[in-house]
Amino acid sequence: MAQIIGLGGVFIKYKNPKDMTKWYSEVLGITTNDYGVLFEFGGENTRKGYLQLSPFESNSDYFGKPEQKAMLNFRVDDLIEFSKLLKTKNVILVDEIETYSYGKFLHIEDPEGNRIQLWEPVDKVFEEGKEAVTLMR
Repeated sequence: MAQIIGLGGVFIKYKNPKDMTKWYSEVLGITTNDYGVLFEFGGENTRKGYLQLSPFESNSDYFGKPEQKAMLNFRVDDLIEFSKLLKTKNVILVDEIETYSYGKFLHIEDPEGNRIQLWEPVDKVFEEGKEAVTLMR
């Protein structure tokens, strides 16, 4: 039977998409292509990872500005060190790093003021099934 097998992409409107693609590459260190960013996830020689799709209330202020309708969440391998790097590149850190059983989180803003969530995951808790419901808002 045909079924959805995962999230294939996130699409966001920007005033200047080419500049934003450049920012993702130069500031966040993400490899870009002609369409933006492409992530390879999992594989034969890597451990399984997880991606969360979370619906939020329309009046939630979690994304920052009310007009922001979507927020990216990027997995990071060392959030403390990455936040230090972002500070040297004058990226706006919206808050302090918060730590939960399923990982560390930090919010930043891109050059157009969109909030982005950075996540250093602890995938083990998902494999054990302990936090799956907790992440839904």
